[in-house]
Amino acid sequence: MYKAKTKYSILTSGRTQFLDTAVECSELTLPYLVRRDDDATGKRSLLQPYQSVGAKAVVTLAAKLMLAILPPQTAFFKLQVREDKLGEQLDPTMKSEMDLSFSKIERLIMDYIAASNDRVVLHQALKHLIVSGNALIFMGKDGLKHYPLNRYVVERDGNGNVIEIITKEMVSRKVLGIAPPTPNDEVNSDAEYGAGEDDAEVYTCVKMDESSGSWRWHQEVDDMILAGSQSTAPKNASPWLVLRFNTVDGEDYGRGRVEEFIGDLRSLDGLSQALVEGASVASKVVFLVSPSATTKPGTLAKAGNGAIIQGRPEDVGVVQVGKTADFATAANMAATIERRILEAFLVMNIRNAERVTAEEVRLTQLELEQSLGGLFSLLTVEFLVPYLNRTLLILQRSNQIPRLPKDVVRPKIVAGINSLGRGQDNESLTRFIATIAQTLGPEALVKFIDPSEAIKRLAAAQGIDVLNLVRTAEQLEQLKDQTVQDQTNKSLVDQAGQLAGTPLMDPSRNPDLADQAAAVLGNIQPPEE
Repeated sequence: MYKAKTKYSILTSGRTQFLDTAVECSELTLPYLVRRDDDATGKRSLLQPYQSVGAKAVVTLAAKLMLAILPPQTAFFKLQVREDKLGEQLDPTMKSEMDLSFSKIERLIMDYIAASNDRVVLHQALKHLIVSGNALIFMGKDGLKHYPLNRYVVERDGNGNVIEIITKEMVSRKVLGIAPPTPNDEVNSDAEYGAGEDDAEVYTCVKMDESSGSWRWHQEVDDMILAGSQSTAPKNASPWLVLRFNTVDGEDYGRGRVEEFIGDLRSLDGLSQALVEGASVASKVVFLVSPSATTKPGTLAKAGNGAIIQGRPEDVGVVQVGKTADFATAANMAATIERRILEAFLVMNIRNAERVTAEEVRLTQLELEQSLGGLFSLLTVEFLVPYLNRTLLILQRSNQIPRLPKDVVRPKIVAGINSLGRGQDNESLTRFIATIAQTLGPEALVKFIDPSEAIKRLAAAQGIDVLNLVRTAEQLEQLKDQTVQDQTNKSLVDQAGQLAGTPLMDPSRNPDLADQAAAVLGNIQPPEE
């Protein structure tokens, strides 16, 4: 059995080509993002590209992916009852009530995610996915932690399933409570990594245990297992998420979006360098004075603005770079490549106008989802599903949300390409009701649609808490009875007002007036308090 450090060195050879490509892609976009192992200390000055198109493309695509995967104002998942359980274990008429309860739980979960730093870590991981094609996320009790490609190695089986992960970190020995190595020790001698006597290489070895069907991991320092670092997790609830942007059969690592367009980025960077250097040369102003001229160069150089000196204008000339046509050709080519890159990375700007129509926004969103459909599917399997399962497990164990029966309730991812969540439910329900009213008329709508059920489903679709907002059936019945009684009282009062001027209301002409008034007042009920 290999030690973690030895196994890390063995698996590093399979990662080298992917890391080299990732570093080149990073140099053309965000130079600080991906580094080699010998650049981990951050002491090396980074070379900056001659263009910022690559950086803009990566940051914009990462932001759009972030909004699509974890939207800030709506849930990326939906709790629902299994259809096969309705009618058998559950009353179908309770579906609306359960949807309302599920929407409350969804809000609690989203509030928990919003209060954590998960979005910050995920945004950083998405930038690594776009540039390097790989990212590793650990879902701990304190939130998410991201590992770049130069800090971990991974091994997969023939089906692409992860079987082993090893991470490498530099941690102070004082924090670990470990004494520094003696001069005779050979550990921690990785000079190019920047390790010193005060730092220790911490290797975290994560491996699938086939015998128990669970994940096991521990940490090693100086080929010794750290006390208390062992831990386990079920097979389907691993906190270690190995993410890829694009997958290639037989490869342990993924390919990034930048790698797909690295040729255009190289060309754009070269053209941008030529244009910048050419513009610098062209902007330099140099005056030439004829050797036989009477005009003195020194006098010309010392002359201020508006000064009067002796000389002839034909003695002085200006050097001009006659490469304007060449600059125009390079600029046009650079603009073509830039437009191609921005389209590939979905840097789509909505029409710059005072009013932007909703149709324009809808078309932009549609293009985003159509272009990233495959990526959404991959991120759903490798990130969203395990992330949601892990979050539900943590909140249920801490009693922040009620425990949900797995055989009855199941979560459904509704982000990205599968965006059939609350917003889509609301739109579909509203369109259905409007279609009935327009096609069959308002009479059919009143006859066939239950208003109370429609209100419940609309509230659940929008995630609104209807407690003390929408009247219950009992409150509606009480309100109906009170309305009928108020109408009766009003009718009796109107009748009394009409009889006030008649001979019947004159005590001298009607001796039974007192008895009749008592009978009328007895029928009037006081209003409920």
